[in-house]
Amino acid sequence: MDKMSGEKQELSYRAEVRRADVDSVGRLVEATGFFSVEEIGIARELVEERMVRGAQSGYFFLFAEAGRRLAGYACFGPIPGTMQSFDLYWIAVYPSFQQKGIGRMLLQAAEREMMKNGAGRVYVDTSSRPQYEPTRRFYTACGYRKEAVLADFYAPGDGKIIYLKILV
Repeated sequence: MDKMSGEKQELSYRAEVRRADVDSVGRLVEATGFFSVEEIGIARELVEERMVRGAQSGYFFLFAEAGRRLAGYACFGPIPGTMQSFDLYWIAVYPSFQQKGIGRMLLQAAEREMMKNGAGRVYVDTSSRPQYEPTRRFYTACGYRKEAVLADFYAPGDGKIIYLKILV
């Protein structure tokens, strides 16, 4: 367990996916204000896929909880056809828990889980829109480097930026 900066509650991690996580993840992703209705649906679908297919789904989760409240979560998994590459599909922290180091602690915990499962490289995709500048700074501050930019990937004027971190 890690202490939350400036908080009296402890942050705990849980990898087990529960039925209630479908709605909890949907609410969390929506609360960030960053994601479209379609993207919120995708986040929910990945939780459902994990519940139905288990580890065979290729989606692994780490939930950060403060007491009984979901503070944030990460979803990651091995990239099919690679030997040691993983994708970090989602990482999100409730706005009320942001700026407390939870995102960094959650990412570090997810990286440890990925390494336990054979990861040597982690890839992260994000948007090039100005709204995502804090997200891009977060990845850079956590040791990720910009590996590629795909212009207009998501929409005209909204490119995809791919970050990479080599795990050691």
